[in-house]
Amino acid sequence: MQEQEQPVEEVDVEQYVKEGKPIPRARRYRIRIDRERIVVETSELTGHAILALVGKTPQQYLLSQRLRGGAVKSVEPDQVVSFVAPGVERFMTMPKDATEG
Repeated sequence: MQEQEQPVEEVDVEQYVKEGKPIPRARRYRIRIDRERIVVETSELTGHAILALVGKTPQQYLLSQRLRGGAVKSVEPDQVVSFVAPGVERFMTMPKDATEG
């Protein structure tokens, strides 16, 4: 019988990805949104919830995730993002163009 691996206390997602290490299960995940580092107690959140962590809304801001190697992928407000998925380094917000329409 295999023993269930105990989750670690806290994981800095960006640090693990930069070092090329797989992200272990953890009680808390430290993610980076723009220049802020925020600790969350879940392994996944929606784009809307990630924006809310920094006081922003999908109506005013676009959210994207930077992947290992520099690729950037946009995140929809209702899209669920896993912090343990390989390669998710950090998140960036960008104001939506105020001159639309």
